[in-house]
Amino acid sequence: MSSTESEHLSTVALVESSNNPTGFQLVNTYHTNHVEDPSDLVALAEQVQKADEFIRANASNRLTVIAEQIRLLQEQARKVLEDAKKDADLHHVACNMVKRPGNIYHLYMRESGQRYFSILSPNDWGPGHPHEFLGSYKLQHDMSWTPHGNIEQRDQEISIIDKVLSQQIALPSSREPNFQGLTS
Repeated sequence: MSSTESEHLSTVALVESSNNPTGFQLVNTYHTNHVEDPSDLVALAEQVQKADEFIRANASNRLTVIAEQIRLLQEQARKVLEDAKKDADLHHVACNMVKRPGNIYHLYMRESGQRYFSILSPNDWGPGHPHEFLGSYKLQHDMSWTPHGNIEQRDQEISIIDKVLSQQIALPSSREPNFQGLTS
């Protein structure tokens, strides 16, 4: 017997037997009608080793999935923090009007470096708008800002979410009792 086989044999747990003088019985000869064979013990050890390998591989695969989820969550957290910083920055831009959610505001910068919001777009100013145009943003109802190029996509996403939420509200609660068929 090789050292590898003896290692496997030392890790195989057998059920104690009170009918066997050695204390263990690999196969119940009464039910199997054959004599115990040392190769049965080796086969049992190999089965235990395969089980260990499968368990290790399964755990490794599951941990890999969790590690990938952690990376995705870290990326999402980074993006949330970046978006919050951008939104806070835009909320602190000079503005001489009350900003209302749902409206589009146009960001300009004066020669002095001061940024400000206006309701006038570059087209509204005509060919000679007085300051550098930096971009247009829609103020969302959650007080976040959406760049002009992303407004249509964001509005579609919000519309889908609103539909899902309105359907959820329209559905009866699963906790409500169902009395159908109970009346006589």
